[in-house]
Amino acid sequence: MINSLLGIVVVSIVGFTITFAYNDKVIDSTEVIASCDFPAIYNFGDSNSDTGGIAAAFYPMAAPCGESYFHRPAGRGSDGRLIIDFIAEQLGVPQLSPYLDTLGTSYRHGANFATGGATIRRINESWFANGVSPFPLDIQVEHYTQFKERTTYFYNQGKEESDKSRLAIPVEFSKALYTIDIGQNDISAAFRMLPNMEQVRAIIPDIINQFAAQLRELYKKGARNLWIHNTGPIGCLPVATVKIKDPAAGYLDEHGCVKDMNDIAIAFNKHLFDMLTKLRIELQQAAITYVDLYKAKYELISNAKNQGFEEASKICCGYHENGEDVWCGNKKRLNNGTEIYAGSCNNPSTVISWDGVHYTQAANHWIANYILNASISNPTLPIAKACSPLH
Repeated sequence: MINSLLGIVVVSIVGFTITFAYNDKVIDSTEVIASCDFPAIYNFGDSNSDTGGIAAAFYPMAAPCGESYFHRPAGRGSDGRLIIDFIAEQLGVPQLSPYLDTLGTSYRHGANFATGGATIRRINESWFANGVSPFPLDIQVEHYTQFKERTTYFYNQGKEESDKSRLAIPVEFSKALYTIDIGQNDISAAFRMLPNMEQVRAIIPDIINQFAAQLRELYKKGARNLWIHNTGPIGCLPVATVKIKDPAAGYLDEHGCVKDMNDIAIAFNKHLFDMLTKLRIELQQAAITYVDLYKAKYELISNAKNQGFEEASKICCGYHENGEDVWCGNKKRLNNGTEIYAGSCNNPSTVISWDGVHYTQAANHWIANYILNASISNPTLPIAKACSPLH
């Protein structure tokens, strides 16, 4: 029997009662379920979790991307694995194949709809001009809708197991984990397009409302287990700080991050948290987990040396000096006539930032370990137990 009131779901099972307090109360996961045993992961987002989507749509990543793990470019904006790769490893699921890259891929255990440069809102810019993906969140959800419908059709048409081996199993869509990490590019675009922080702050409610609309769409399509990352401390990205000289008092915080930019990220995250709290009441069959990725990343950045890393402002791959930029893996002739190849540093495992925007594999691993143990998620469930009571 299942009853609900103000977002609290009570489930009676074999004579005892389990209460899920979905808002601010702690759930004792040991009383809920030993493990969700997610059969698949479906991921949505931007370059923080893109495992090859934008590379398949446009141009492949250039070396030295991928050097630390794949030993070749593997569609990821890093020297190796991303947080989503470590999530998959934690859950015993293979690394996710990008939806847009069908060559030799298997979707039996999920698919990745994320693309680098993706936003929540549709932004009137282009990949070529500003690096904005043509696949914002609503298009990613539409891709998922088509994927699910076509997978179900072809799976049911298959007569032999060999016809189905690379396809998702239709009955497992509702049992899968749906991970979402997006919003950073909406904030970056706002900084670029709007004249002041007040106007940037003013568009946050609309961004969050559009985010909520896509979560409702996923729910309507059967998604029940939602694992949602907030946005990170964008003002700490080295690309935002590397060219700052003689900043005014109070412009940077005590760890060298741009304070106003981080304040916008914090405001975004507050709106996201409030929206998800309300959405739990509306979507009562869903398990919605809010993950404070900002806290994990800021903790790493502010304690870099104590965690075995170099200065958090260091960029491993790329050249950003004297007002000139050469992005990771590229060559460029500088104004002084010198040709620069932007290769990687000697030891990426000791650096937090891969290319000034994205994190190294070592940093992603550290962050993943931090978030997967439930210490900064709401409800406070480890990812392996973050599933709907109807799972």
